[in-house]
Amino acid sequence: MARWKPDARGRLTVAALELFTEQGYDETTVAQIAERAGLTRSTFFRHFSDKREILTAGQELLSRLLAEGVAAAPADATPLDAVAAGLDRACGAMTDFNRELGPRLHAAIEANEELRARNAMKSVGMAAAIADALRRRGVSELSAQVSAELGVLAFGIGYRRWSDVSRADDPGELITHTRAAFAELRSATSALG
Repeated sequence: MARWKPDARGRLTVAALELFTEQGYDETTVAQIAERAGLTRSTFFRHFSDKREILTAGQELLSRLLAEGVAAAPADATPLDAVAAGLDRACGAMTDFNRELGPRLHAAIEANEELRARNAMKSVGMAAAIADALRRRGVSELSAQVSAELGVLAFGIGYRRWSDVSRADDPGELITHTRAAFAELRSATSALG
């Protein structure tokens, strides 16, 4: 097997999502994923601890980028404006590769209870990173938590909208969709009374 080919992690991710779509998550093995990617099982385990991790592998990076964006917001930014800065920073790291994987990723998660639970934990981790960054800015616990949850919800909505259409049909960037989702959520919360 050709271990020297570039982007093993990306190839493993694509192979896994293809197999999850074709035969289901539970029926897919690590050996099948590695074979489809043209790699060895040991190469798989250098990149992922198990097949579940493929679906949540970017959580640490996203959480870090969200927190860095919140921290870098102007000192006079409101909590929601600081979250918007975090969203902008995280969106900037997403590429066309992430966009292309979106529909397969969503399908795999929706088809499996364990993956839905793992994805929910990913959201909890991202919200915790945002809330921690807000608290370091002096935001109260409750305001930090609510702002963080809205930010994660906006990111999820924006990512889904962005990845569910092809670049040909919508050449827009993730940041555009996420900003629109965040504006909609802010408007919805203010309308609650």
